[in-house]
Amino acid sequence: MQDHRKLRVWRQALDLAIEARRATRQFPRVGYGSLQSQMTRAAESVALTLVEGCGAASQREFARFLDIAIKSSTELETQLELAREYGALSGAKWQTLAKEAISVRRQLCALRARVLNAVKPETTNPKPVTQKLDSPSR
Repeated sequence: MQDHRKLRVWRQALDLAIEARRATRQFPRVGYGSLQSQMTRAAESVALTLVEGCGAASQREFARFLDIAIKSSTELETQLELAREYGALSGAKWQTLAKEAISVRRQLCALRARVLNAVKPETTNPKPVTQKLDSPSR
């Protein structure tokens, strides 16, 4: 278990979620509610999943949460592209947010790699423990 506040990537993910929510407030009032909701949830999911992972019981479990956060950042990046293509998000705002999403994802990937490297490798095919029994003497 570790303190998420000590992770630089957590602060960036939190800032990204705040900026994504602010950006979606600028969407046209009609026709973009679903995308607005999904973008906000994906951006918040990155930060929240990272926090949840910090409470994991093992490094392997923490790495699993990091993987989920990575996937949420990828989802957010695609939602940002859709918003730009639909004209709901300006090119400049898209560029700023996409750059941040990519930065957060790269940091999450690097952290996940460090966490997994710290985990002791498990034996994939452990040999069964057998004990040679002496035949009973009569």
